[in-house]
Amino acid sequence: MAVRRQPTLRDVAAAAGVAVSTASRALTRPGRVNADTADRVVAVAKELGYIPSASARALLSGRTATVALVLPDVTNPFFFGLVRGTGARLRESGYVQVLADTEESAEVEADTLRKLRGQVDGAVLAASRLSDEQIAAAAADLALVVVNRTIPATPGVLLDTAGGMVQALEHLASLGHRRVAYASGPVTSWSDRRRREALEPAAARLGVELVVLGPYAPVRQAGAAAADAALEAGATAVVTFNDLLAFGVLERLDVRDVPVPERMSVIGCDDIFGADLVRPALTTVESPVELAGRMAADLLLARLEGDRPAGEGADAGPAADPDEASDLDQEPDLEDDPVTRVRDTADPVLLPTHLVVRSSTGPVG
Repeated sequence: MAVRRQPTLRDVAAAAGVAVSTASRALTRPGRVNADTADRVVAVAKELGYIPSASARALLSGRTATVALVLPDVTNPFFFGLVRGTGARLRESGYVQVLADTEESAEVEADTLRKLRGQVDGAVLAASRLSDEQIAAAAADLALVVVNRTIPATPGVLLDTAGGMVQALEHLASLGHRRVAYASGPVTSWSDRRRREALEPAAARLGVELVVLGPYAPVRQAGAAAADAALEAGATAVVTFNDLLAFGVLERLDVRDVPVPERMSVIGCDDIFGADLVRPALTTVESPVELAGRMAADLLLARLEGDRPAGEGADAGPAADPDEASDLDQEPDLEDDPVTRVRDTADPVLLPTHLVVRSSTGPVG
């Protein structure tokens, strides 16, 4: 028994007695064709059982209904909340989210953004390791929203971890600590530079000597070297770039029989899963990461809705059928009016953070 062929847009156009480009507009932008013609095309499509493929819809509308979330490390639990936040908001609006892991590499990140052009409608770029100039260049070709970064003319959401680090330093000063180490993150981290810029004047104000250590990879394994360096520096407390680094610090201090917090207080950043389960429970800076994800998705959706998608041109003869892409000899028709790119010059959304005090900090010994 022969399998019935799925009807194509060309079949719909032929049955309705119109050009393929007219049938396309009638099904995707009915307001751009005569109402009677639109009704006739829709009726024929229903009668034939025509279902536009995803690739056809992308060709016709210029949209893929797909958004990328670009992360420096998908294994870092800090980003789990961001994935949930962006994913939930995008799903509510009919978009599919895909993840791209750039492995803490600026080179991989730049290459990923180049390859995403034309494959997704836009991207949320989190904790980017690229320069301002590289991000601005990427934003000229792909709708972008940044998280934990400020780029002129590019919408963004900023978690105030720098302010949280100042809270951490104030907490340690109140406990009598006067020599505090900061175990810094990657040299390519914009957030790390911002935190150091906030910590240095805060330390001067509080009468605390700040010792900057590192840079360190933001992973647990790097914590051993950070702990050794903090002890060598004669610090009585160490504030780390993130919780993973703090976990490694706690492990190394335990191996070296250094009691926490009696001899060394430890503070992390992010309040990831497990921060309250390690022993001693970790004092850390908590950020509203899932909320940041939802807000970043909202900003990107607003940007995408402000863009007018490409459509079709005049009905001068038959147009190529996107459902029969293998037979295409020419590009599908395009609308006469150009795509309008939305430029958001507003300041980034700033979300506050706060210090969660647990057992890993105490009075100086």
